[in-house]
Amino acid sequence: MYRPDHGYDHAYEDDATYASFDPPLPPPRRSRRPAFVAGAALAALILVPLAVDRVAAARAQARTATAFQQGMGTPERPDVRIHGFPVLTQLASGTLRHVDITAHDLPAAGADRPLPVSRLDLDLDGLTKSDDDTEAQARSAEATAFLSYPDLSAALGLEVSRGAGPGRIGAKVQLPFGGAATVTTTVSAASGNRIAFGRFTVVGGALPAAGEVLLDKVFTRPIQLRNIPDGLHLRSVTTTATGLSARFSGRSVTFHADDGSRRST
Repeated sequence: MYRPDHGYDHAYEDDATYASFDPPLPPPRRSRRPAFVAGAALAALILVPLAVDRVAAARAQARTATAFQQGMGTPERPDVRIHGFPVLTQLASGTLRHVDITAHDLPAAGADRPLPVSRLDLDLDGLTKSDDDTEAQARSAEATAFLSYPDLSAALGLEVSRGAGPGRIGAKVQLPFGGAATVTTTVSAASGNRIAFGRFTVVGGALPAAGEVLLDKVFTRPIQLRNIPDGLHLRSVTTTATGLSARFSGRSVTFHADDGSRRST
C-alpha cells in the first residue's frame, strides 16, 4: 500500500523524541576553596586576638593575686577576676575597669583582741598601680567581710552564737561554781572600722554582780578590725547563722605591699 511522504525524515523525528528525555547537564562546579580560606582568615582574626587577650588577663590576675597575698598576709593566693574586654587596652592605659577579689583567712595576729576575717569579697572599680608595684589604688570599692563566731568568741573570751532577732548575738558565761548564764546583745558598725556592742541582757540563768561587771568591760569596748585595706569604711554589721557579715565601701581604696605586717601591730 502506498504511504504518502510528508517531507520530513522519520529518523530525525526519532532522534528529537529521544533527545527530549536526555537528563540536563549539571552546572559547572564552583571551587569552595576561596570561601574556606576567607572563613579561616576571619576566624583567625577573631580567635588570635582573643587568645592573646585571655593570656594577658590570666597573667595580670596572677600578679594581682600574688601582690594581694603578700600585702595582706593570706595563707593562699586569693581568687582574682578582671572584667571587661579587651584587657590589653586596660593594661596599656594603666587602669583596670573592674576587678573582683575573694580572699580567705586574713590574719589579725598581734592586735588587741584580734579578729581574723574568714573571707573578704572585694569589688574594685578603676584599679591602678604604682610604677614600682608597691601600691595599688581603686577609685571606689565595696567589700563584704565574714567574721566567724568561733573567731569572735576567741576575741571576746566568751562562747558566742547567733542571738534571737536581727543584729543580735548570744553569749554563754561559765560561772565559777558550775552552771552558766546566757546573755544577748546587739552588734553594730562604729566609726574607725570597729564593731560595737549594745547593753547586754540576761536571758538564761543567774549572773552574779561580778559577772555583770566583767561583761560590761567586755562589751563596752568595740573590736577594731585592723586587716581591712585603707579607704574602706565599715557601713553595717549583720548576723548570720555562722557569723557576722560586715559591709564596707569607700573611695581611693589603697593596698600597700606591707599591709600585712603593718596591720598586725
